[in-house]
Amino acid sequence: MPATATALEALTGRYGAWVAFAAGVACSLAFAPASLYPLSVACPAILFLLWEGASPRRSAWLGLCYGAGLFLSGTYWLYTAVHDFGKAPVLLALLLMAGLVAIMAAYYAIVGWGMRRLAPRATPRRWLLALPAAWVIMEWLRGWLFSGFPWLEIGYAHSDSPLAGYAPLGGIHLVTFACALTAGAVVAALRGSARDRAIAAVAAVLVWTAGATLKERAWTTPDGEEFTVAIVQGAIPQDLKWQDDHRDETLRLYRDMTEGALGARLIVWPEAALPALAHEVGPYLASLWEDAQQSGSDLMLGLLRYDAETGRYYNGLLALSGEEASWYFKRRLVPFGEFFPVPGFVRSWMRLMSLPYVDMTAGSGDQPALDAAGQKVGVTICYEDAYGSEQLAVLDEATLLVNVTNNAWFGDSTAPHQQLQMARFRALEAGRYLVRATSNGISGIIAPDGEVLLTATQFVPEVLHGTARPFTGLTPYARTGNWPVLFLSGLLLAAGAGFRRQARVASRTQ
Repeated sequence: MPATATALEALTGRYGAWVAFAAGVACSLAFAPASLYPLSVACPAILFLLWEGASPRRSAWLGLCYGAGLFLSGTYWLYTAVHDFGKAPVLLALLLMAGLVAIMAAYYAIVGWGMRRLAPRATPRRWLLALPAAWVIMEWLRGWLFSGFPWLEIGYAHSDSPLAGYAPLGGIHLVTFACALTAGAVVAALRGSARDRAIAAVAAVLVWTAGATLKERAWTTPDGEEFTVAIVQGAIPQDLKWQDDHRDETLRLYRDMTEGALGARLIVWPEAALPALAHEVGPYLASLWEDAQQSGSDLMLGLLRYDAETGRYYNGLLALSGEEASWYFKRRLVPFGEFFPVPGFVRSWMRLMSLPYVDMTAGSGDQPALDAAGQKVGVTICYEDAYGSEQLAVLDEATLLVNVTNNAWFGDSTAPHQQLQMARFRALEAGRYLVRATSNGISGIIAPDGEVLLTATQFVPEVLHGTARPFTGLTPYARTGNWPVLFLSGLLLAAGAGFRRQARVASRTQ
């Protein structure tokens, strides 16, 4: 064992848990706005090193500490949303945040425990195959189970690195695999033999070189001329938006800003832009629609809708294109924000405390692309843009992507920057322009290669003018989704379990 490895053994001793926690905290800086993406390799590598030689139970504890550090530092803004703007009591806000952090950290604990059981041997196969595969499956599971929370997946840190080239090929999880493999190569360089180090160096160079090559490849093609886009960012503070005495001012602001944008082929409002249900502002919307028709503009407006026949509420996007009106309804609702998975007595208490307690209804999973500006538009609302698979069903017909978001819940925090970074991967995976309208930033236009072309100024009422272009064709990821990467990862994990059985057989014959 190299001398450096002997020194690193001390990390699994008395201070190992603190080192793991600090590595998790540092990893949060890999993501926007700091965007120190090398930390997304270095910090998991530290955790992998801590797991070396540790018992399964110890590995689980170290993984839990790493996850706690990552999510406490990386999603601190949840407290702002729940307490400052959601008006939840301090204790409830802290309990909700602690619960989410504990659940997320548990995934890293399971990986640590499982790897010590399934692939305990210190070999390149563990470092370069089994650990990256387990990491990918873990990231996928935590973005899916119990409605999912895919924030801070290490692949997202690579929006500006060569590894972003893997996104159109296999989606965000393939980028994560490449990142975790690089972290494993660091471990092999510190723990392995000369042969192991050579294997790790070759693997890392190949992965990054291939990523850089893929980044230059265009998977989709333009299909029409550029058209003008206007994004209306009202920047109404969340704590003022729903106050009765501020309602008319909000409606007037959006009316005036939209009138100033008329003539743009497509005008987009953010999520739930108005402090009203759609039927409550019918004449207001009809007047805007008439003006838009006369100016050759189509509107896409984030609005809440109430269905009087069913008594259900929806978070929707209304497309007013020519003489046609159509809706998209949000499918992935935010727990404790748009629906409340709590018993009836808790819901009654929330009503008494003047807290939100009414559930939204999720839209159906087979909603088609909307027609606007002569395009077929694939729509996502709010944090639906954190799920690459959400847009796959419409990419056969969609020539443009639109995301509308209300980021006012998070104040001046890292959350809007993190979400913009995830949106960039949705453009990359689809090979489409993505128009992103947010309540107070960061609104912008993202190119098919993931480059942010234009952004509006945060917290300032602004109409952002730009252009987009229709694209057609399907990237490999758009054709296959996540399954090829997940299947490959499953095979590698199964191989790791096989190595474990081989080790047991060998020990019995010696």
